Amino acid sequence: QVQLVESGGGLVQPGGSLRLSCATSGFTFSDKGMNWYRQAPGKQREWVAGISRSGGSTSYADSVKGRFTVARNNTKNTVYLQMNSLKPEDTAVYYCHVDTTSHWGQGTQVTVSS
Repeated sequence: QVQLVESGGGLVQPGGSLRLSCATSGFTFSDKGMNWYRQAPGKQREWVAGISRSGGSTSYADSVKGRFTVARNNTKNTVYLQMNSLKPEDTAVYYCHVDTTSHWGQGTQVTVSS
């Protein structure tokens, strides 16, 4: 049974940083690319970042490029999203996703506000 558990969300001031984690189980983690998505209130879910199976290739939405960094640890079966220089418009529920599947985590809330 595939499980994805996000953590690390919270309330942070503009300009601050957070590191999200997504701990996975139930599948061969190193065989799958991973993605981060987010959904703000009243908006559609949007893709934020992706990372290849080995971690050697990453990609980002234009809105977060240069501020967010996606990484993975294939020994710990965990994917991370380091978020720096956070803006109020980054406020959303953040989800991890197993590439090319319908497997999603439950999400973690990130709120950027002074």
